Amino acid sequence: MHPILVDGPAVEPVTLAEMKTYLRVDDDAQDELISGLIKAARLMVEAVSRRILIEQSWRIALDSWPQARTIVLPLSPLIAVTRVQVFDALGIASDAPAGAFEVEALSDPPRIFLTNAPDPGRARNGIFIDLRAGYGADPGAVPAPLRLAVKILVARWFENRGDVAGEQMMPPEALSLIAPFQRARL
Repeated sequence: MHPILVDGPAVEPVTLAEMKTYLRVDDDAQDELISGLIKAARLMVEAVSRRILIEQSWRIALDSWPQARTIVLPLSPLIAVTRVQVFDALGIASDAPAGAFEVEALSDPPRIFLTNAPDPGRARNGIFIDLRAGYGADPGAVPAPLRLAVKILVARWFENRGDVAGEQMMPPEALSLIAPFQRARL
């Protein structure tokens, strides 16, 4: 089960204006660089914390339902499961009926419990689960320590553009901000 990004975030957890203030940059000459660093820092914080910061749409493809009838989702925090499709032997998708599963979004990791889900008819990628994950659609929904970790990373990369050899990518002060939010590996 590998999540596939369907639609990335509409905004970043830190705005360009916020980041420029943090960096004490007054001109617009480096806006493109700073914007790119913000995105890269978000991706790094998401990878280290194993949490999605800003609302994104994802798809999970399964070959079949697990025997335990419980799907442990690899993305957190879960906002909603938006669609579950099951493919028949001809490859025609149909939506799983409303009572076919129950979502437990508040557990960590989030889970889907199957109650009466139809079995797929094809051997590979017989099930698609579409979901939205993240703390919310607005930067203010992201916990402040994670937003600060993004700012610290951007500042580090902005100030040391390739001229620091052998130093770790994630500064200790950013790691300490991320640590309380880290999800355990499954």
